Amino acid sequence: MIPDQQGPATPSAADKFDDEHYPAYTMGRAAEMLGATQGFLRSLDEAGLIAPQRSVGGHRRYSRHQLRLAARVRELVDQGTAIDAACRIVTLEDQLHEAQQRNTNSGPATDPLQPH
Repeated sequence: MIPDQQGPATPSAADKFDDEHYPAYTMGRAAEMLGATQGFLRSLDEAGLIAPQRSVGGHRRYSRHQLRLAARVRELVDQGTAIDAACRIVTLEDQLHEAQQRNTNSGPATDPLQPH
């Protein structure tokens, strides 16, 4: 007999595959995927761009979202941008993207000076 399920209190394994913020990648795997060193990832943590979650054993774990940010920083650094400047650029790009998403989801803006 299968017990009644009202919905999971915690995400299921399948839900974690779709969650871009789930910390699925170890530092070694993340560095390999980016073609970067583990030191590069640590420098992004030190710069405050990404704050990886920690496993029970204290190991850094990265999400897909964090790896996308790191990949963009890597691209800018490879083009000659200083890492601190690259982190600031990526932070601003990410904030702009989030604001655009909020605006898109909220519908058309209304002008408070126009009569209804």
